[in-house]
Amino acid sequence: MALDIGGVATALRHSGLIGNQALQYGSPDVQILLSGGPASHLAQTTIICGPSKRRIIVRQPDFSDYDRQFTKSESKVILDYSIKNFSAEIEEWKHGSWYHEVTLTAENLQDLLNKVKHLYPQVSFDQNIPNNVPSNEFWVGAVSYDMVQWTQPIYLENRPNEGKILMVMWQIDKCIINSIETGQNLTIGSDELWINQVNDLLSKPIKQYQLNNQPVNNCIESSNIDDSKHTELIKKIQGSIAEGDYYQINLGRYWSGTLVEQPFEVFLRLANENPAPFSVFIESEDLNLALISSSPENLLRCDSDEIVTSPIKGTTKRGSSPEEDSLLRNNMIEDEKERSEHRMLVDLMRNDLTHVCKPGSIKIAKFDVEAYANVQHLVSHISGQLEDNKSGIEALNALFPGGSITGCPRTVVCSVIDKIEQHKRSFWTGSAGWIDLHEGKCSWNILIRTIEATRNNDTWNAIIGAGGGITIKSNAELEVHEAKLKSFALRKACGWIEQQSSDIKTNKLQITKIPPERNLQSNATGKIYFDANNIEENSKRECVLIIDNLDSFTMNIANSVTNFNRNALIINGRKQDNLVGGEQLENVLKQYLDTVSPSHIILGPGPGRPDESDITMKLASMALNEEISIPILGICLGHQALGLVDGYDLIKDPYGAIHGAPVPCLTDGSGLFNGLEDTGAFVRYNSLCLESKAEKYMKVNARDKNGSILGIYHESLPIYGIQFHPESIGSAKGDLILSNFFAAESDA
Repeated sequence: MALDIGGVATALRHSGLIGNQALQYGSPDVQILLSGGPASHLAQTTIICGPSKRRIIVRQPDFSDYDRQFTKSESKVILDYSIKNFSAEIEEWKHGSWYHEVTLTAENLQDLLNKVKHLYPQVSFDQNIPNNVPSNEFWVGAVSYDMVQWTQPIYLENRPNEGKILMVMWQIDKCIINSIETGQNLTIGSDELWINQVNDLLSKPIKQYQLNNQPVNNCIESSNIDDSKHTELIKKIQGSIAEGDYYQINLGRYWSGTLVEQPFEVFLRLANENPAPFSVFIESEDLNLALISSSPENLLRCDSDEIVTSPIKGTTKRGSSPEEDSLLRNNMIEDEKERSEHRMLVDLMRNDLTHVCKPGSIKIAKFDVEAYANVQHLVSHISGQLEDNKSGIEALNALFPGGSITGCPRTVVCSVIDKIEQHKRSFWTGSAGWIDLHEGKCSWNILIRTIEATRNNDTWNAIIGAGGGITIKSNAELEVHEAKLKSFALRKACGWIEQQSSDIKTNKLQITKIPPERNLQSNATGKIYFDANNIEENSKRECVLIIDNLDSFTMNIANSVTNFNRNALIINGRKQDNLVGGEQLENVLKQYLDTVSPSHIILGPGPGRPDESDITMKLASMALNEEISIPILGICLGHQALGLVDGYDLIKDPYGAIHGAPVPCLTDGSGLFNGLEDTGAFVRYNSLCLESKAEKYMKVNARDKNGSILGIYHESLPIYGIQFHPESIGSAKGDLILSNFFAAESDA
């Protein structure tokens, strides 16, 4: 039987066990992690936290001095690799108030959480604890999207105001855990008095909570953009995609207004009408902040050594009948735009997991359509085995913010979002959840379908964000409607719109399974490195040098390399000061190659044009001029670099950009296509393509059905280029391409 969260939470409040009447046990701040909907691999446990006695707050620093090194720019991306620390204030609850305890300075989320871990000892709960919940004292709270300032190497021009709360987390030493499957409650913690009082309360019948009729809210909501501006921005984004600047971007729109009910009442309305497995309610009286979320999306779950992320991308509405529901669902599954958008996100999240997982361990555990009250989504559940020295702390830092709410490639689009939206996202598209810092277990959602409420005197003001992934094939009118569809239940819970004013339907949660595209898991034997000095001297495995050009798939390429009993060494192609310094690039590269002695080189993909990566262009030139004899493979941007050096032109593909779609490859079977007996389909992520007019040595050996070049090769040297991604989830025969490349040996 599902937990009556309204009845239980109200009884706990009235009994002085949570909230502002529970001051003998801790602070009045409230934290509830609610799994709404039927029991499933998504909805497993609800956690009602007891009063906390310690919390962490991160606020926006004063960056006025830091800003002076940057100037306002029309450039879409301003990279920033400098270390800009932030401060976290840890406060202790005593004598009825929060008091300052300690200030920590950190470089990023990982640095902060590790410092907190070492500051406070591990305290275990004595009871038998299920695998998917904390077994020690843990921390619960929310991280705003704006913490992207410390997880991505970008400079934000539209930052939160100084002092704005960016992150708040509470240390939890007591809580109630409710199993969605069994309906059983487990009260755990170190405060025996609180536990006994709660158990006594839960042993008795609790009055079922009845929502009152929603009062009329005369507030007229406002939106930061109207439909016309929304459409204009979508078309602007598509223009940039066509130029090759990026592949997909999540565009947000914001509605705001006042509330006429308390935030908890709004939360209960939302939980009732739009149940979701990763719902959250957080309220802090003295911070004048409340977060109300009915999120369906899991950013990451970490239990022992396994990590799971469940990206959502691909949306359609619910039907008015089971038959219409099924028709809409099947249309979404078959729709090229929706599948491409989703495939792109799966590739991105595989990339992010590879930063913290053992090579070869990542797989698609499930591929589903998850249907909620108003919408249906394509959802992949991607899992991997954590590296021995990694935990949920490193995983959160690597995956934040989630790719489904940024786009691809992520570093680039996070910078573009700042310029296009010109709006602080705050907690919308951030994450909320819990983490056991000592064992690394955690569960974090993505704060979509979320209301952020702030109090001014006695008035609660609320803001809601909603949006969607914009691709080259997006229909602007449908994207505008989708944003409204996603915001509907939230705006209704706030009382800003009425049910009868919309044709949007509400339905129960439903899950439909779909077969995954490709089995990814392998017995990888190689390792991935970012520093040549860390490569094991006694390793018998050959090393492949990979140039990373700010792409969100580079780690997938490295992961594929390790499947061939090789190590991968990745260097940043857009940050050449870590390699070049003030010396001549060519001489430094030669010295570097002599030191590393790679068996092969991969010029990686990335947004923009090849000449934005000096290292990529120089290596392409050195290879074609026979200054180096190491086999080279250019993928997408790297492929274009080889073509440019050889005399090809680089143009916008006259048949349009393709991102995330498998495309048949018509080949003569030469070079890397040896053994491709039939027409193979490979996933493309490109807006630009080579045009053969004045080439010298690189010959075309693969095209698509329209004649666009997909493959080039040198007739006498081991130099190859491909305009697709062999490592993608949708490139079924990608390993054959890489196998042929590694079969090529240098002329040394």
